[in-house]
Amino acid sequence: MKLACQEQLLPGDTLEQKWAFCRRCGLDGIELMGRGDFAFRARLPELRAARAAGVVMPTVCVQMDHFIGDFDGGRRRDAVANMQALLATIAEAGGYGAITPAAYGMFSRRLPPFQPPRGPEEDRAVLLEGLGALAAHAAREGAVLLLEPLNRYEDHMVNTLQQAAELCAAVGSPALRVLADLYHMNIEERDPPAALERAGAYLGHVHLSDSNRLQPGAGHVDFMAAFRALRRIGFAGFMAIECRLDGPAEVTLPASVRHLRGLLGQA
Repeated sequence: MKLACQEQLLPGDTLEQKWAFCRRCGLDGIELMGRGDFAFRARLPELRAARAAGVVMPTVCVQMDHFIGDFDGGRRRDAVANMQALLATIAEAGGYGAITPAAYGMFSRRLPPFQPPRGPEEDRAVLLEGLGALAAHAAREGAVLLLEPLNRYEDHMVNTLQQAAELCAAVGSPALRVLADLYHMNIEERDPPAALERAGAYLGHVHLSDSNRLQPGAGHVDFMAAFRALRRIGFAGFMAIECRLDGPAEVTLPASVRHLRGLLGQA
């Protein structure tokens, strides 16, 4: 298993400088951030130069205010179009995956008014339409779409790995896979290692964050149990640090990487 870190957490003004820091502290890749309005596609010259310099950029995580499960049809179509651009661009940058949740911050059944304006059957139909179109596009680009379940306070549609895996099975494309985020799993999964094993055939990527959304090692997530479950299913992909930092990156990230490497060595 390989360790990456999201680009906004890394010190340095350029991807090449961030990559130099990654290599010094034992990281294997940089997870990029894909803003809306096709801004990520506009970074292609920068990404091509970084790839030529040896920077490893396996994945990109979408960063927008609307997503493929939006209640508004026009915003859904724009989200799908931006995700198509992310998939094409990350493939050209030498990576393999683009990450999206069903939605983020759009609605929660745990907060007033508690009942969304769209029912579960329509939610599913909307997601299958968007995921199917994006999986077909990903396959053409030689990339993978990674669906990330979020916790119940951030999304009402896809909260568990099993829900995401069921959508992958319904779409039926190898270009659609599940992303497991240990922070969200800490809230939603009764048994995170068992959930990882059940989702094994569909698992394509992992996000690492502790129980308090800080860097791994700053909370109480049982990373050892998760890593052992990943070993049992033969997961050999990237795991990207996605979190807040409770100190300077130059101090907290190397310490967190050492912590993770120590656990991986024992898992």
